[in-house]
Amino acid sequence: MIARSKRMPGSVPANGEATWPKDVGIIALEIYIPSQYVEQSELEQFDGVSAGKYTIGLGQARMGFCSDREDINSLCMTVVQRLMERNCLSYDSIGRLEVGTETLIDKSKSVKSVLMQLFEESGNTDVEGIDTTNACYGGTAALFNAVNWVESSSWDGRYALVVAGDIAVYATGGARPTGGAGAVAMLVGPNAPLAFDRGLRGTHMQHAYDFYKPDMVSEYPVVDGKLSIQCYLSALDRCYGVYRNKIHAQWQREGVDKRLSLEDFDYMVFHSPYCKLVQKSLARLLLNDFLSHPNPNTESGLYSGLEAFRDVKAEDTYFDRDVEKAFLKASGEMFEQKTKDSLLVSNQNGNMYTPSVYGCLASVLAQRTPQQLAGQKIGAFSYGSGFAATLYSIRVTQDATPGSALDKLVASLSDLQARLDSRKKVSPAVFADIMKLREDTHHLASYTPQGSVDELFPGTWYLTHVDEKHRRQYSRRSQSDDTPLEAGLVNSTTKTEHIPSPAKKVPRIPASNAGPGLVTISNGDH
Repeated sequence: MIARSKRMPGSVPANGEATWPKDVGIIALEIYIPSQYVEQSELEQFDGVSAGKYTIGLGQARMGFCSDREDINSLCMTVVQRLMERNCLSYDSIGRLEVGTETLIDKSKSVKSVLMQLFEESGNTDVEGIDTTNACYGGTAALFNAVNWVESSSWDGRYALVVAGDIAVYATGGARPTGGAGAVAMLVGPNAPLAFDRGLRGTHMQHAYDFYKPDMVSEYPVVDGKLSIQCYLSALDRCYGVYRNKIHAQWQREGVDKRLSLEDFDYMVFHSPYCKLVQKSLARLLLNDFLSHPNPNTESGLYSGLEAFRDVKAEDTYFDRDVEKAFLKASGEMFEQKTKDSLLVSNQNGNMYTPSVYGCLASVLAQRTPQQLAGQKIGAFSYGSGFAATLYSIRVTQDATPGSALDKLVASLSDLQARLDSRKKVSPAVFADIMKLREDTHHLASYTPQGSVDELFPGTWYLTHVDEKHRRQYSRRSQSDDTPLEAGLVNSTTKTEHIPSPAKKVPRIPASNAGPGLVTISNGDH
């Protein structure tokens, strides 16, 4: 029972009047990116396609990938332990843990259950949540569930932890350069520096076979590329329309007379299958603003010269090159201001599937100061094939003072570019060999991975063996004191303040750096 003098944010006050926890959202965020990548320009030459097909046509510079040493379990263990260590969190401070992924290695056992091995030393088994799956949307669904939990009568005062992770791989061919891999972990609670706007989610769900994975013995999806783009853009239109209606209703209740437009967002981040589609998506939102405006000025300003498109129907323009070109041009300055910086991870690492939009959010935070971010509004569009999509918004706290929650969040991501730069480049031929190895050994029983452990970043969990019953065993590569990537990491056994609940703020990332030795755990033999 929590004493009245130490009530958790959102608990029932002394007068018995229930209140909502305030500013529920993202308190801390950690991102994990694989240690190896291939240059897209070199991949163009290797694949025998025209120069610029991947780098200009798709807008991709590099693509991260995993050897057979990493799977979805290891990715998620790595990102969770890094978040917990870097923020000096005790595992008993977590009351909900949910994983969003479409990288399935078991049709029954969840990734979340594997992650519970990290909690064993703490003795905390009272952790709600399991896995959530729908293509690239699973991470967002898990995040919404975490926010809803904190705002509900089920909340017990502890943090929620959301993990989004995937390994995006394709068969040899035109889709392969749109791959990638990675994981993002987000700590959710009240009084967050990134708070979700309540009641402002525009969602669209519909049935389509644009991208799906019916073959359970293969990592590769079945993709209808053109249909997938159409579904993505149509979902964006519908979600933006629903969001617009909801915020207009909210403004009307508040006595505010205005119309929603892109000007109301300081940043716009998107699920990013490839960077060029994101640029087209921002242009698409401008088209929506233009078509919904009762009397746009086409003589000067933002809509100058667009009068020829006044009567087009949005559903007829998904592949209209004239409309696309005109609105790409009209939205060019907005793209530079609101969206371009969000594509750092996407451009350098590729499509991470469920973590994609949160890699874009991390990219914005990594390239701005707390003072630049304070008070800003971030729009986010999440899409998962099949298909499911939501457009929602995040309010950044006004408090950017040194030591504030926002200051700590931004500081924790300030080395993102250095992490990307510290990866090892491999040749397209070696990349192709590694992909072939993954293909040939996928779901093998009694298998020991062949990939080099030395190529992994310090502190990375990796697969050591799959036994004859498909039970997987993992070890963690020891941390190194001399790598910039691990700067600020703290061993979970280091004597330091552990944060038991959202009643206290997440502490500043310590400057000390202690590295644990090799640890081995398994997801079997329970």
